[in-house]
Amino acid sequence: MTTPQTAPSAVKILIAGGFGVGKTTLVGAVSEVAPLRTEEYLTKASIGVDDLAGVGQKDTTTVALDFGRITVSPELVVYLFGTPGQERFWFMWNDLVNGALGGVVIADTRRLDTSFASIDFFESRDIPFVVAINCFHGHNTRTTEEIRAALDLDPHVPLLIGDVRERPFGRDVLLALVDHLMSLPAAAG
Repeated sequence: MTTPQTAPSAVKILIAGGFGVGKTTLVGAVSEVAPLRTEEYLTKASIGVDDLAGVGQKDTTTVALDFGRITVSPELVVYLFGTPGQERFWFMWNDLVNGALGGVVIADTRRLDTSFASIDFFESRDIPFVVAINCFHGHNTRTTEEIRAALDLDPHVPLLIGDVRERPFGRDVLLALVDHLMSLPAAAG
């Protein structure tokens, strides 16, 4: 006799941040499946539109979303959705966030200003989030306190520093989000 099969519960997490901060990389580092990526090469059409300052030799950009999956147990699957970082694609964030349990804002200390829109997005919708500082090639010249002050983060918002290319750091970021979600008072219903 077999037991009836049920679909696992699904949890949706949004990965946001400015252009070139590492959203696609984080999704790829922690996903158990080959992530869906919508990367396209930058063209001359982006000249004067996209701010490429501080992104090195980056020649591609996400034009829709990134998608990854983590099976926590037979009963629970986490779906990761990475947002496009360029301002002209921000309209998509409103659709991508539907049903999200929480979010991750990835920031680059060399361009913290590119994180403000993501933080404002989650705060204005009362969606819990954590901030992951991506230290490109190990470079970080600021303390946690300096970064928290520069981003004007509430004291209860977790802030982690590491390299999003490394799976253990990505795992730690997601676990920090889960811990943060569990520490919040239950919504009145």
